[in-house]
Amino acid sequence: MSNVALTEKDDVIEYLAAHEHKGLLRFITCGSVDDGKSTLIGRLLYDSKLIYDDQLAALESDTKKHGTQGDKIDFALLVDGLAAEREQGITIDVAYRFFSTEKRKFIVADTPGHEQYTRNMATGASTAELAVVMIDARRGVLTQTRRHSYIASLLGIRHIVVAVNKMDLVDFSEKVFREIEADYLEFAEQLDFESITVIPLSALDGDNILTKSRKTPWYDGAALLPYLETIQVRANLSETPFRMPVQWVNRPNLDFRGFSGTVASGSVQPGDEIVVLPSAKRSKVSSIVSMDGDLDEAGPDMAVTLTLEDEIDVSRGDVICAGQAPAEQTDQFAAHLLWMSEDKLYPGRQYFLKTANRVVSATVTELKHKINVNTLEHMSGKTLELNEVAFCNFSLSAPIAFDAYKDNRRTGSFVLIDKRTNATIGAGMIDFSLRRAQNVHWQDLDVDKSARAGAKHQRPCVLWFTGLSGSGKSTVANLVEKRLHDMGRHTYILDGDNVRHGLNKDLGFTDADRVENIRRVAETAKLMADAGLIVCVSFISPFQSERRMARELLADGEFIEVYISTPLEVCEKRDVKGLYAKARRGEIKNFTGIDSAYEPPQLAEVDVDTSDVPAADAADRIVEYLHAKGYLDG
Repeated sequence: MSNVALTEKDDVIEYLAAHEHKGLLRFITCGSVDDGKSTLIGRLLYDSKLIYDDQLAALESDTKKHGTQGDKIDFALLVDGLAAEREQGITIDVAYRFFSTEKRKFIVADTPGHEQYTRNMATGASTAELAVVMIDARRGVLTQTRRHSYIASLLGIRHIVVAVNKMDLVDFSEKVFREIEADYLEFAEQLDFESITVIPLSALDGDNILTKSRKTPWYDGAALLPYLETIQVRANLSETPFRMPVQWVNRPNLDFRGFSGTVASGSVQPGDEIVVLPSAKRSKVSSIVSMDGDLDEAGPDMAVTLTLEDEIDVSRGDVICAGQAPAEQTDQFAAHLLWMSEDKLYPGRQYFLKTANRVVSATVTELKHKINVNTLEHMSGKTLELNEVAFCNFSLSAPIAFDAYKDNRRTGSFVLIDKRTNATIGAGMIDFSLRRAQNVHWQDLDVDKSARAGAKHQRPCVLWFTGLSGSGKSTVANLVEKRLHDMGRHTYILDGDNVRHGLNKDLGFTDADRVENIRRVAETAKLMADAGLIVCVSFISPFQSERRMARELLADGEFIEVYISTPLEVCEKRDVKGLYAKARRGEIKNFTGIDSAYEPPQLAEVDVDTSDVPAADAADRIVEYLHAKGYLDG
C-alpha cells in the first residue's frame, strides 16, 4: 500500500515486489493521558493518504458527534475504536494500525495513558522496536511519562522519540521545548536507551509530522515521519542462536514424524546439529517442511515442521536449539517483574508461570527490591501492588529452557497467571539463573517414604485444620492426636501459636507474613509426611491459595483439609484469648474475621462445626475418616 499512484508505464509486478520487501518498523506511542497519542497516529494515517473517502466522511461525521477539536478533524477517532474510548476521549485497549510509505512499512501500537491500563501499554511495548513517548508541552514530563519510559527500557526498546506535542498551545516556544528536553534527558540517563531524539510538533495541525514546520525555525532536526523512515533499529534475529519452541508433534501417518513450531530466533538448515531441551538429546535436521514444500532454510517468525535424522523423544513444550549454542535450563532465576493485578503479590504464594512454550508452578521466593519509577531508586518492600516493578528471585516446580531477556526477548520473557482466576497478573523479564539452581540437587536415599510409613504400619498424611480463631482447631487436633497415639500411631502436631515461638518467630500478621507463615509450615509438614508421620497442622491459614499450595506439595491423597466451620459470632463469643475484644477496640491490626479476610474452603474433606458438635465427637469423626480411607491400615 502506498500513497504514490501508478501510471500506465509502471511495471505493476515489479512495483508490488519492491514494496513487499520494504523494511518493517514496529513502534508504539505511549505517555500520559491526553498527550495526543491517538491524534498523532490518526494524523500519520491521514497524511500518508491511507484513509479512504468513506472513512474520511465517517471521520468527519464522528468528529461532529464525539470530537473535541471544534471545527478541526478529530484524528484520534481513527484509532479509538471502543465506544467507551470515544465517549471519554481516552484510549483503553491497545490499537494496532498498519501504514506504509515509499521507504518503509509500519505497525504502530497506540497504547493507553491511564495508569490503570499500564498492563496494556506493556503488551504493546513487548513487540516494539521503538517508542514514541508523547509529552504535552503544557504539562511537561509527568509520572506516567517516566513509568512508560522505564517499562519501554525494561522490555528491551532501545530507541526513543520524545514527541513534545501541542506546541501550538504554547506558541511554539523554544524555551518550553528546551526545558522539557533537558528534564527528560536527565531522567533517561539512567535508562538503557541507545538513542533519544526529541521533536517539537503539533499532531493536530501536522507541524513537524511529514515535513519541517516553519513555526519551529529554531529546531534543526528531522520531522517525525522522515526520521521513522530512516532510523535503523531492528535487531537481526537470524544472527542469534537458533530457538524453536515445539508447539505440536506432527504425526499424520506411520511414515512421518515432525515437530512443528514458529522459529523464535536464529536460522536452521538441513544437516544442522540441534539439541532438544530439557532432555538434552541431540540429532541433526533431516528436512524443513512447510506449506510451500521443503525449504533450504528457516528463519525467525517462520512456521515450519522439522524432521530429524534420529528417533529421539521430542514433545510439545520442548525447545529445539542450535547444537553448539543451546539455551540455559533452570528452576530458579532472578527477573524483573511488572505487577498487573489489583490483588497484591505476596512472596511465597504460588502462581502459574507461562513462557513461550511451557506452564509451570512458580513462587517469588524473595522480593529483592522495588523500583521507584520517578527516581529509579531501589526501595525495600514485602509486596507488589498494581503497576509496581520489582527485581525478584523465582523458584519453579520444574526447569525451563531460557535465554536472558537482554539476549532474546522471545525466550527470556514470561507471564504470571493467577491459579484461581486464570487472569494474567504479571509480566517478567529473566535476568539470570541463580547459582543455587546448579549447586543444589536431590539426593537419592535408600530408605524412602513408603519404607518409613511401612515400619510405622500407617499411611502418611497431613490433616490440615483451618478455621477462625476460637473455632476449636487446636482443641480438636489435640484430641485427634491423643486418640491416634493411644492406637500406637506415629504423629506430630504443628500448631500456629507454637510454631511462631521458633520457626516463624520473625513473622508478623500482615497478609504477606501470613503467606510466608503457611509456606514454611507446609514445607515442614511435607518433610514430616515424608518421614511417614500423620501430621496435624492447626493454623487459621485464611487464604485458599496457600492451602492449595500446601495440598499441591503433597502426593495425591496425603492432604486432608479439615474445616472447623464454627461461625464468627460463636468464635467471638468464646474469645478464649481475648483477641476479638482487642481487635474490635483497634488494639490488634490484621485480625482474621475482623479487619483481615478469611476465605473458607470450598471442598474440604471434613467439615465440622464445633458449635453443634462437641470437640470429642469431632475428633472421633476425623479418626473414623482415617480408618475408612485406609490411613490406619498396616
